[in-house]
Amino acid sequence: MIEKFYYDNKTVRNFAIATIVWGIIGMTVGLLIALQLVKPAMNLGSQYTTFGRIRPLHTNAVIFAFVGNAIFMGVYYSLQRLLKARMFSDVLSKIHFWGWQLIIVSAVITLPMGFTSSHEYAELEWPIDIAITIIWVVFGVNMFGTIIKRREQHMYVAIWFYIATFVTVAVLHIVNSFQLPISAFKSYYFYAGVQDALVQWWYGHNAVAFFLTTPYLGMMYYFLPKMANRPVYSYKLSILHFWSLIFIYIWAGPHHLLYTSLPSWAQSLGVAFSIMLIAPSWGGMINGLLTLRGAWDKVREEATLKFMVVALTSYGMATFEGPMLALKQINAIAHYTDWIVAHVHVGALGWNGFLTFAMLYWLIPRIYKTELYSKKLANFHFWIGTLGIIFYAVPLYFAGFTQGLMWKEFTEEGMLKYPNFLETVIQIIPMYILRAAGGAMYLTGVLVMTYNLIKTVKKGKLVADEPAEALALPQEYTPQGTDKKLHRLLERKPMAFLVLSLVVILIGGVIEMMPTFTIKSNIPTISSVKPYSPLELQGRDLYIREGCVNCHSQMIRPFRSETERYGEYSKAGEFVYDHPFLWGSKRTGPDLARVGGKYSNSWHFNHLLDPQTMSPGSIMPTYEWLTNQQLDTTTTIAKINAMRTLGVPYELGYEHQANADLAEQAKAIGDDLKKSDVRVKSDREIIAVIAYLQRLGTDIRTK
Repeated sequence: MIEKFYYDNKTVRNFAIATIVWGIIGMTVGLLIALQLVKPAMNLGSQYTTFGRIRPLHTNAVIFAFVGNAIFMGVYYSLQRLLKARMFSDVLSKIHFWGWQLIIVSAVITLPMGFTSSHEYAELEWPIDIAITIIWVVFGVNMFGTIIKRREQHMYVAIWFYIATFVTVAVLHIVNSFQLPISAFKSYYFYAGVQDALVQWWYGHNAVAFFLTTPYLGMMYYFLPKMANRPVYSYKLSILHFWSLIFIYIWAGPHHLLYTSLPSWAQSLGVAFSIMLIAPSWGGMINGLLTLRGAWDKVREEATLKFMVVALTSYGMATFEGPMLALKQINAIAHYTDWIVAHVHVGALGWNGFLTFAMLYWLIPRIYKTELYSKKLANFHFWIGTLGIIFYAVPLYFAGFTQGLMWKEFTEEGMLKYPNFLETVIQIIPMYILRAAGGAMYLTGVLVMTYNLIKTVKKGKLVADEPAEALALPQEYTPQGTDKKLHRLLERKPMAFLVLSLVVILIGGVIEMMPTFTIKSNIPTISSVKPYSPLELQGRDLYIREGCVNCHSQMIRPFRSETERYGEYSKAGEFVYDHPFLWGSKRTGPDLARVGGKYSNSWHFNHLLDPQTMSPGSIMPTYEWLTNQQLDTTTTIAKINAMRTLGVPYELGYEHQANADLAEQAKAIGDDLKKSDVRVKSDREIIAVIAYLQRLGTDIRTK
């Protein structure tokens, strides 16, 4: 019997609008922080607009607002048509849309205010994490409800990727968000040091895998054949691509922690699986590009297919380069440099950005029943966007090569050739200028697209409820012929598919993390390492608030170039009381793992007040508000209690003595500053930051 129903295009339209709006906002903030690395004045003299605070705003806006809304736009459009069913619940669709936008708005408010957990790509504090969990469950219920009431027996390949995305992101988010709240917008991670680093980069790498990759692969498998009017090149290759990708990807996170204090077996495991990852990744790219066989004339004519080709090519480049960067010899040069930033943006701008633009250009005219306003403007967008990627990435690759090689170069006498870290910073400023120009070009293309789509919308009228019809799904299904094959059977059992996907992605995570959490000898203790004093703990939280970890690492790798520059290499036992870990992933400034005692208190004071007075040519922003704002000591008791709960050995009852000890240490630093003719009250925030910086690396003896 033929059943009539209606596709929900209004929700698709809403997510499309959100994709464009948040894309413009996120990329504008990205351009601003690119300019801040050229001219520190672009930090605008406000504590709410410094690089450290708004860099996480940029990454969250681009990943979860721009890409996130694009995922939901593409999934809601394709899922209904693949299953021949309207979304399970219009109410859940509305809750999902508005809930996701409120989460993004909360990020826009809280991150510039300094409310951050400091975990990369997971900076949002615990109340927002809970909201994300709720809205993700809403999305999952809506998606699986639609799958269950479908009128199509076969679950097409795109839906496999959607299912894997849902289940894996849920696991990643929950495991990485185990935090102990101490106030409405402050918490400490349950994990510390090496364990925290492993969990974070298990999450961080797989957030790229299962938020920026698998849903986009699913959308590629739907939209590319539609745009080209050709079937997917190989069904068998899509099966191999899917299962090998979701199994292997989950193991590769430790390659972000090579040569760190992470146990070497975990590092090696990450390297091995990273190399294996090339095969399934390129399998997907090849399947996509070969789908266009015989359609290259159409590619030359259609901007949507041009965007798709560059997106797939960027995906192939990024997924080849990633495993290469996981090789220890290459990672030794590339890690902490702008090479990594270039690598990430080839994927973000090329793969995610261009595939999103292709979907928007193809989808908007169809739900508005009209033609695209201007193909010329779409082609202009393609070319200026492509040039933007080139001008963004190529200079950063050169910047990364320059940094990595300058940091390691020695003179014939065996001395560091560039002992002053600032020399490398000054050397790459011209490359930062070109990067900003590339970003401006890319953003210009997005603005042109926005104008083009607005004019397109005005030409047509939204078909909010698009009529459709399909045969009802039979109550009983008996497999016949080729349908007896295992995978064909599995594609008709969504819950079994969900469970099997969950098992596949859990294997790698469990095997990697369990030994680090259960075998005590993996993280040997160091008796001289003591908990932070109350003032140092408060200073550490201010360091986190200001986003200092975005520019400074706290991890000295066992290379002569690093031990000569910074001191003794870092040991796992040094970080056992660090909730969260602060190893960092980029050195825009020098490593701070052993900065304690290296400079006087007055040097740190003046450096924070105006960095260029102490380091001419520095691109670090000023932090004058730290000298004016009073340190909030009302949270000290809660922080000490929380740390004790997490295993930090503060004595019972010490929380009542903590503020007295804090005041005593603060007074000692204030008195020392007076000797250098620096006048500042001992209850100011800058005193706590100085205390924390002076503590770093002093727990173990170094040469």
